[in-house]
Amino acid sequence: MRYAPRLHIVLHEPEIPPNAGNVGRTCVAIAAKMWLVRPIGFQLDDYYLRRAGLDYWDELEWEVADSWPHLRDRLAESGAGGLWLFSARATKPYTSVAYTPGDVLVFGKESAGLPAEITTPLADRLLTIPSRPQVRSLNVANCAALVAYEAVRQWGGTV
Repeated sequence: MRYAPRLHIVLHEPEIPPNAGNVGRTCVAIAAKMWLVRPIGFQLDDYYLRRAGLDYWDELEWEVADSWPHLRDRLAESGAGGLWLFSARATKPYTSVAYTPGDVLVFGKESAGLPAEITTPLADRLLTIPSRPQVRSLNVANCAALVAYEAVRQWGGTV
């Protein structure tokens, strides 16, 4: 293990390699683990994935889960904390909760977000990053960075 994860950032069915690469770089910066949940819309050796992660990819703690249930099992085995799910359709702002080390931040695929079978049972854990109605959604890599650094800020700003 390169580092003990302070957070877990999940990309559920990611589609765009540069987004995953950028999330990976953020994970290295704050000692988070990146999880990718299949199906994945690109090859894991994709040039654009590596390019976005630059030379940090070798420093990244990451894992692929075959499905949402498989991810939940692996998170439980790893001792991960509480789940926080993010959606443009949620109403509770991401700044209104207290994050704890080990928490899991879950982001959906770029074209559709998280499916209802995941969000409905966890509706009390569903958060949003507020934006004007003219914008359907924000870039997933930007969202992951915003929320991750909010957690770091709440913990005193040190990584």
